Amino acid sequence: MGKRIRAQRKGSSPRYRVASHRFPGKNRMPRDKDVVCEVTELVHSPVHSAPLARVKTPDGDTTLVAATEGIAIGSKIAIGDNVALRPGNITEIGNIPEGTAINNLELRPGDGGKVARSAGNSCMVEARVGEMVRIRMPSGSLKELSTKCRATIGVLAGHGREEMPLRTAGAAYYKAKARGKLYPHVSGVAMNPVDHPHGGGNHQAVHGPNSVARGTPPGAKVGLIAPSRTGRGRGKKI
Repeated sequence: MGKRIRAQRKGSSPRYRVASHRFPGKNRMPRDKDVVCEVTELVHSPVHSAPLARVKTPDGDTTLVAATEGIAIGSKIAIGDNVALRPGNITEIGNIPEGTAINNLELRPGDGGKVARSAGNSCMVEARVGEMVRIRMPSGSLKELSTKCRATIGVLAGHGREEMPLRTAGAAYYKAKARGKLYPHVSGVAMNPVDHPHGGGNHQAVHGPNSVARGTPPGAKVGLIAPSRTGRGRGKKI
């Protein structure tokens, strides 16, 4: 008869759900324009690698944004077209001079920020190309975006957070638990046949096809799910 494998248990058990009440909120870039906000609190969020800053707008509303390196409680954050090149200020990339580090960059005007949102990350404004701005992404690649896309000036805080090693297995366990993930993660080939479709055998190997269809039932949906292609990738013969 077998047993429910790990992939099935993750779909129904509360053990694998993220405790959402522990997270203060989403990182959202304010939609206000030509306003000056005040940082009222620096917040730790387990789901974000960088700290969050709670900012208060002149009308009394509060929102959470990713904290830029250099801001503190009481700092002022300007949002609009005519802002100073001060860490934390938010403006369109068309107003930012070349060579400036930016974070929380929008890919489309108004999407709230999609790029350079992890601790210590940043992009670089390379050049103005007509109605577009060439941006060097954290990966090193270049991308041309609309001048209307907004970004936060400066480098995101939390740099070096990943440099300290996980000294104990317990530290890795709680790091995974904060995000609702299972630790330690055991490979399927190391299990018994009753525990996983890849289990069993005299050697740790997948004895059979490693790809399954997209509509496979959960008890067998492991390995490469609906791969676009299988087999060894061979170069073009000359």
